[in-house]
Amino acid sequence: MSGINKVILVGHLGKDPEVRHLEGGVTVASFPLATSETYNKDGKRVEQTEWHNIVLWRGLAEVASKYLQKGKLVYIEGKLRTRSFEDKERIKKYVTEVVAENFTMLGRKSDFEQPASAAGAVHNGSQTQPKHEDEFTLPPGGNISDDLPF
Repeated sequence: MSGINKVILVGHLGKDPEVRHLEGGVTVASFPLATSETYNKDGKRVEQTEWHNIVLWRGLAEVASKYLQKGKLVYIEGKLRTRSFEDKERIKKYVTEVVAENFTMLGRKSDFEQPASAAGAVHNGSQTQPKHEDEFTLPPGGNISDDLPF
């Protein structure tokens, strides 16, 4: 029996995507995503915010870098991944990230319009102009685990 590793989040970007280009021309983008929920405690409404580390690879990272910005509302589907690293004091640290497999931009269409000179966005492996609530996915065979640096 195999397990299921599926994450679905709807939240706001905490900052603009940070984009890096790795060896072999592989692009990776990352940003924090805030999700909030409210509940009543002692008759008072309380809001609790969780922060999630989001990582996007290759074409999905390129699209995110063009169209996502701090404060934008986005729907993300992906998988949880935990990786380890050593800090400056050589202490082993762990970080859990959501490796996005696709995302949907939410909000008003005007939030995502680009100048006419902007390049098209990856949409299921083809070139299209983004529309309201477009979904961006990896192209067929675009396995995100290839060439992962962890």
